[in-house]
Amino acid sequence: MQTQIPLTRDIVLIGGGHAHALVLRMWGMRRVPGVRLTLIDPQPVATYTGMLPGLVAGHYTEEETGIDLVRLCRFAGARMVLGAVTGMDLAARRITVGGREIGYDVASVDIGITGDLPAVEGFAAHGVPVKPFGRFMAGWSGFLSRGGGAVTVIGGGLGGVELALAMRHRLGPSGSVQIVAGDGIAGAGAALSARLRAELDRGGVALVEGRVVAVDAGGVTLADGQRLRADLVVGAGGATPHGWPATTDLPLNNGFIRVRDTLQVVGHDEVFAAGDCAQLTHAPRPKAGVYAVRAARVLVANLRASVTGGRMRRYHPQRHFLRLVSLGDRRAAAEKWPGLPLVPAGAAVWHWKDRIDRRFMRRFTDLPRMAVAVPADAAEGVAEILGQAPLCAGCGSKVGSGVLSQVLGRLPQVPRDDVLTGPGDDAGVLAIGGQKQVLTTDHLRAFTDDPGLMARIAAQHALGDVRAMGAQAQSALAQIILPRAADAVQARMMEEIMTAAGEVFAAEGAVILGGHSTMGAELTIGFTVTGLCDGDPVTVGGARAGDALILTGRIGSGVLLAAEMQGRAKGADVAALWSAMAGGQGAAAEALRGARAMTDVTGFGLAGHLMAICRSSGLGAEIDPASVPVYSGALELSETGVRSTLYASNLLAAPVFGRTDARVALLHDPQTAGGLLAAVAPDRADGLVADLRARGVTAAVIGRMTEGPVGIVLV
Repeated sequence: MQTQIPLTRDIVLIGGGHAHALVLRMWGMRRVPGVRLTLIDPQPVATYTGMLPGLVAGHYTEEETGIDLVRLCRFAGARMVLGAVTGMDLAARRITVGGREIGYDVASVDIGITGDLPAVEGFAAHGVPVKPFGRFMAGWSGFLSRGGGAVTVIGGGLGGVELALAMRHRLGPSGSVQIVAGDGIAGAGAALSARLRAELDRGGVALVEGRVVAVDAGGVTLADGQRLRADLVVGAGGATPHGWPATTDLPLNNGFIRVRDTLQVVGHDEVFAAGDCAQLTHAPRPKAGVYAVRAARVLVANLRASVTGGRMRRYHPQRHFLRLVSLGDRRAAAEKWPGLPLVPAGAAVWHWKDRIDRRFMRRFTDLPRMAVAVPADAAEGVAEILGQAPLCAGCGSKVGSGVLSQVLGRLPQVPRDDVLTGPGDDAGVLAIGGQKQVLTTDHLRAFTDDPGLMARIAAQHALGDVRAMGAQAQSALAQIILPRAADAVQARMMEEIMTAAGEVFAAEGAVILGGHSTMGAELTIGFTVTGLCDGDPVTVGGARAGDALILTGRIGSGVLLAAEMQGRAKGADVAALWSAMAGGQGAAAEALRGARAMTDVTGFGLAGHLMAICRSSGLGAEIDPASVPVYSGALELSETGVRSTLYASNLLAAPVFGRTDARVALLHDPQTAGGLLAAVAPDRADGLVADLRARGVTAAVIGRMTEGPVGIVLV
């Protein structure tokens, strides 16, 4: 028997900076058995600093400049927690992420810096900091969509100059750009500084020496009273540390975390820090992303050593490094030794910089596929199965509806007056004390290693059947399978699971009564839920010919989850999917309580659950695939042939008549925590959709019920 290696240590990486991104890649190449690795970052994609000016100028796309942290975590075997850290308890070894608490044995901080200018009045309300990059790009994109105009960049460092030249190139003759710098261009030798001044003059970018004291909707005010008009004010001056470390016991120097030559935080050997947020006490250096590569090699080695009892390595940052400065168009200037009188510049330097940047990004896009080792004496067929796409999780790992219905049809049934429905509907209906109670159970094989997120989604998923029958959730029992782990790690997992689930059920007015837990091969979370009906429950058998079919939510989660496990989905698409699944369908259920027939769309796909309505109601259905809302990225993946494990079974169980294409294939895609499918009176459909959208619910009329034979026809 193969022994599963238990999880005994938690390493948590706070921030998706360049050093941590490189740590994830190197960890994926050589993992430490027994370690659960976690990355916490508010964004699923991190912009590579070196290519930001090219992105602003229009030379690169966002996809070309983004490090996909979700995909990188999958490669590293790490869990991705999407959220911003707001606090850290060093004594208890707990990290606060919004309302969550995440425990650690070893932690590392790589959160970079911000472009906030707290000393400048009005900047928080009217300015856009260059960091974090997501906020900056949103501001820049909005500015471009409004037609552009005048830009003022605060900060005369190399980053500010690059940004100003890139903006000037992108805006063309219709825009104007100016830089406000305290003492001219900073961070460059005399030759490079002179070259950059010449480039600013050449591009028509004004360099204003002064200090900004206030920003308002019309522009900026300098200390000498001078006013500069601006439609966009960008903060690129200095390095402002994030605020939350100052609320902790971390040792700081002007807001930056003090570390030793091993990158361990002074006085706290279990915490590391790297990148711009760290202050090297043994070798102070200016803030520059170029140090991340060398620091990452030392950091990953020392993280491994911290959980294996190994020896720490020392980090020796280079004294001089190559600066390649973009000049707006496809030209760049180079400097390594500031004292030299000549600065190479031109198109050749740009192409040199471009090759270096693209080579760096290929570390995160061209991830090697780690083959599954097959024992030499394995039985026939093992290698073939292990060579296939990985088994899907969520609802994609369910047993097919055909197998399930055959087994349920042979079950011995004892007639009871208080059991009102048998197998076939979303939930059983019981008569208790003169009231009708629904009872359902569901569980999910984890598709993310984040127990809190997985519990939230599993709870919303289990509530789907109760909501579909128009009931109000009453109580829940948890069924939890945890992977084998040390007591401390299991306690952290269980706390995250029950806290998240408790929040979901409490919001529904339901109580978690308890449950059952055990250890197994992988994380699996399920809930048995009861609900109470004020009147008769909504079933799948009440539809009438002519009824409109309303779908809430989107489809395509099975394809996205399958692609994410294969490293083929975009992190931004996966993050949007996680958010939608964790949000649930509570608002949709409230709006659709008067539906004639309703079901939640889960493992058997939209077509399979619509077929249940057709069979129980004795009707046919027409649907328009083009009207069905689809998750971002799902259609493109379906077009490349990505399918969930349950797809083939769903296709056989609920065939549709009409054309066959990638969009139609999504009708058979198994959904996790999916939307509601309701048959409603046709004269109510438009009003219900408007009501749903007003509640923030994605909703659409996708077809209608027909008199025809039982089956689904595409129109």
